[in-house]
Amino acid sequence: MAASSKKVIYAALIGNALIAITKFIASVITGSSAMMSEGIHSTVDTGNQLLLLLGLKKAKKPADKEFPFGHGKEIYFWSFIVAIMIFAVGAGISIYEGIHSLMDPHPVQNPIINYVVLGLAMIFEGFAWYFAWKEFDQARGDRGYYEAIRKEKNPTLFVVLFEDSAAMLGLIVAFLGIALGQFTGLHIFDGIASIIIGIILGITAAWLAYETKGLLIGESADPKIVTGITNLANNYNFISGVNEVLTMHMGPNYILLNLSVNFENTMDVNNIEENISTISSQIKKEYPLVKRVFIEAEENDR
Repeated sequence: MAASSKKVIYAALIGNALIAITKFIASVITGSSAMMSEGIHSTVDTGNQLLLLLGLKKAKKPADKEFPFGHGKEIYFWSFIVAIMIFAVGAGISIYEGIHSLMDPHPVQNPIINYVVLGLAMIFEGFAWYFAWKEFDQARGDRGYYEAIRKEKNPTLFVVLFEDSAAMLGLIVAFLGIALGQFTGLHIFDGIASIIIGIILGITAAWLAYETKGLLIGESADPKIVTGITNLANNYNFISGVNEVLTMHMGPNYILLNLSVNFENTMDVNNIEENISTISSQIKKEYPLVKRVFIEAEENDR
């Protein structure tokens, strides 16, 4: 999963960097506010890919005394920072640029340059979007798209997909804004397009922040895993009942498990220690994402 995440991020990073440079050159030549907003958008996206790569690198740091469960949540933190960057920088500057253009509207020079740049950007962004969607579609399995986004524990997949989707919408809006301004002679459409691009980025940022917040705080494992662990524990004849199965994702590939069970009264302390070791090993074998298991033994009063 980590290798796939990096491929998606690198593809988006290269594409956005090239597109950003092209858009800024076009905005300087033509004076288009919408194109300037698109250039800012692509620059923010490029920076976001770097932040995600930083998060993946930091998440690999081994556990230590200060962080006994590792640094897996680094990727959640940096994904949340990406959402803030999109909102504060991308959306904020785009809306500001649009308002400034509305207050002082001016014609877009050489609009054909913008059309060529936007067309090329759509091709590059479309490729990056398809690559991100393909990886996300593979990771979601048999889950629905909405459920997959809500339950996905690797935020890099849907963060890049959301960014690329917002980029595609922004390109369409920029194209329409420039075209309407050219054919109607009303120069305000360029500024309106810039504001709409900012709104799209703001909505995207809010949704990403909402989705990554739960991961950052600490979401439980997939319900199927919780149910599977419960059933596995109940199948042992030395366990008379399962009280609680508490899980938390410490990273995309790291689940912390606390299992509270009732042991049969016929067992002594040595039996309990041996059986705890047995069930811990079996859980880790059946569910490789479970890295640490804590079992709370309670005596059955029956």
